[in-house]
Amino acid sequence: MTEIKLTVNGAARGDEVEPRLLLVHYLRETLGLRAANVGCDTTSCGACTVLLDGESVKSCTVLAVQAQGRSVTTAEGAVNPDGTLGLVQQAFREEHGLQCGFCTPGMVMAVTSLLAENPDPTEQEVREGLEGNFCRCTGYHNIVRAALNAAVKLRGASGDATAAPSSPEVAA
Repeated sequence: MTEIKLTVNGAARGDEVEPRLLLVHYLRETLGLRAANVGCDTTSCGACTVLLDGESVKSCTVLAVQAQGRSVTTAEGAVNPDGTLGLVQQAFREEHGLQCGFCTPGMVMAVTSLLAENPDPTEQEVREGLEGNFCRCTGYHNIVRAALNAAVKLRGASGDATAAPSSPEVAA
């Protein structure tokens, strides 16, 4: 067993884990955080996407011990302090950017990371930024709209006077 200390969704954690334990299993089984889903175990689908020090990673290919001393944010941690949906989550809801919901937490975290790097993406940049996160239900149209909606919301929340959509109409 190896002791790890990290921050998960803003809370300090310390646990003993098997050195081979994947981060997704640590989050789900040890911490009871169920948003990061296990879809493929091969980094192909993105259902397990979380933020590691603010960067989007697929937690099915990261060992829990690799998160030592780092900060992990899951979709559960993307909510506002009062428990209401965060801006990206709100945009997914408003734009119907989910269907069965299995990929949604990973998509939300991938969009969060994308918008941190590029607060005013084009439709094409959103589509490229979501490569590696698969949805088997929606065809991506509403997910892309949700990402663009979230970009506008986040720019507006930051006081950016240019908070206007980069692409008012998303092609199907």
